[in-house]
Amino acid sequence: MPKLHLAIDANEANVANRVGSNVYAFQIISQFAKIIEEESDVEVTVLLAHSPLKDLPTETRSWQYRIIKPQKLWTQLAAPWHLYTHQYDYNVFFTPGHYAPRYCSVPYVSSVMDLSFLHFPDQFQRNDLLQLSSWTKYSVKNASRVIAISNFTKNEVVKQYNLDPSDIVVAHPSVSLPEYPATKAELIKFLMKLEIRQPYFLYLGTLQPRKNLISLVKAYELFCQQQSPKKLEELPQLVIGGKIGWLADPIIEAIEQSSVKNNIVLTDYIPEKYKPQLYQAALSTILVGLYEGFGIPPLESIHFGVIPIVSNVSSLPEVVGEAGLQVNPHKPEAIADALNQVFSMPSAIRKSYQDKMQTQRAKFSWQQSAHTIYQVLLDVAKKQ
Repeated sequence: MPKLHLAIDANEANVANRVGSNVYAFQIISQFAKIIEEESDVEVTVLLAHSPLKDLPTETRSWQYRIIKPQKLWTQLAAPWHLYTHQYDYNVFFTPGHYAPRYCSVPYVSSVMDLSFLHFPDQFQRNDLLQLSSWTKYSVKNASRVIAISNFTKNEVVKQYNLDPSDIVVAHPSVSLPEYPATKAELIKFLMKLEIRQPYFLYLGTLQPRKNLISLVKAYELFCQQQSPKKLEELPQLVIGGKIGWLADPIIEAIEQSSVKNNIVLTDYIPEKYKPQLYQAALSTILVGLYEGFGIPPLESIHFGVIPIVSNVSSLPEVVGEAGLQVNPHKPEAIADALNQVFSMPSAIRKSYQDKMQTQRAKFSWQQSAHTIYQVLLDVAKKQ
């Protein structure tokens, strides 16, 4: 029996500072390489616009990189032409992002993170919005199968593009740990530099409108008022860690005008190496956004044994389950009640959440998700 030959678009993973979909692509591709090591009848060609970064899997006889040009308009020109001229070499093509090549001559499997651009079009720059709207629709409607990162995203894709649910397979993200995490001493130095006191409420993520941070600031104000007559410096701070996104000015203004602004710490981007210790030193983490395709920070929080507070909408109930507190994101008073609940939580109840978190985090694995996608690719390849 001839070998199966898989082609993979790894451009989404081939970036230095990975976030979101870059992390997803990198982890899935890294796990694929481990799977291929054990397979004797499958080979992979990884297609790139630029030379692979050093942390991508090492080349072997069954795992090869190929740089195809032109680099500009790669998805529109380079990839379609390469796949057309090599259509008899590849059994299936996989892209871990929204963008499949136009006029793809090889059966392909594409991925979808979320459809936030359809729900919040005003929060995307015009060119990005047009690209996401056009290419996502093309990619999913012409794919042999589609990978979704959550059941929530799967249902969104089925509803929006009228696809057969059986053609969409869910492969969740998981937790990615830094190779060289900061030591406790390094974290203490980092916290002192930013004037952060332990423990604290922690938000990690980009500052952008759909993260609902203005409601979080209002909720934190209510929480502080409810703790009277305690002094502000006796209460956990609200640490907002993440890069400043597009349309973030109203969020910055809400923080600067807050009555408790002296207890709110805005850190800007936090290096990955600090995140494990930063989570572990938190009282609770908070993600009360209005729309999430998955929600990595709550899962990271669960991994480190810190109770997350999340919205009861989109994918977040799926991610957290019973291992955290779910709130109505449109009601600051509900968020404030959750902050107070964690702040005053008896140790016995906190212990019960530890047990729930241990159960919940076992549901998510990069290895398992990669095997799920790999099996989809084999199924598509063998049907050709």
